[in-house]
Amino acid sequence: MADYPESSIVPTRPATPLVSFMPPKSVVLIGLMGCGKTSIGKKLAKRFDLSFCDSDQEVEEASGCSIGDINSIFGEGALESGEYKVISRLLNQPVQVIATGCLSFTYEKTKNLIKEKSISVWLKADIKTLLLRVTGRKDRPLLEAGKEEEILLKMIEQYYPTFEEANVCIQTYDEPANVTVDRVIIAMSEFIKSRYPDYHVLKSV
Repeated sequence: MADYPESSIVPTRPATPLVSFMPPKSVVLIGLMGCGKTSIGKKLAKRFDLSFCDSDQEVEEASGCSIGDINSIFGEGALESGEYKVISRLLNQPVQVIATGCLSFTYEKTKNLIKEKSISVWLKADIKTLLLRVTGRKDRPLLEAGKEEEILLKMIEQYYPTFEEANVCIQTYDEPANVTVDRVIIAMSEFIKSRYPDYHVLKSV
């Protein structure tokens, strides 16, 4: 199994980013359940003055059932197909921040779409952080009570190599969301500066 060590040191909050920029494409957050896609996504969207969307909610609204029930009701592969259709629709809308389901980026067709039409940000969390956030929750259909650690470790081994294909990677910790948002903005700033210099504007945030 790949070595993804637990983080023992939580960084202090970085200085407020000195570079303001507007993302040239929608920002898509990827990662396992508990990594903070929704909480970070909402705050990130507010900082950019953009809309925020949770693709899982959109899939559930389109299908009329929960994420955990889609394949059993509509057949094997229905969730993968639904994720692709919803994310494709969202990426054809004006620039926004999108939190995806934990499996979205693992589907080859959806992953290629995200890589083509967005700036992807992986919120990478170690097992300790994930367990703190998901243990005891009843809204995680892929997890079984009492087996959270076992399931998450398997998902880390299976999916983290794919998540490494994201444009930007940010290690997340059990820290205030605004601290993580600051680090996401700094990392995105560096990425956009190198890939989309016309969108990199020097001014106070």
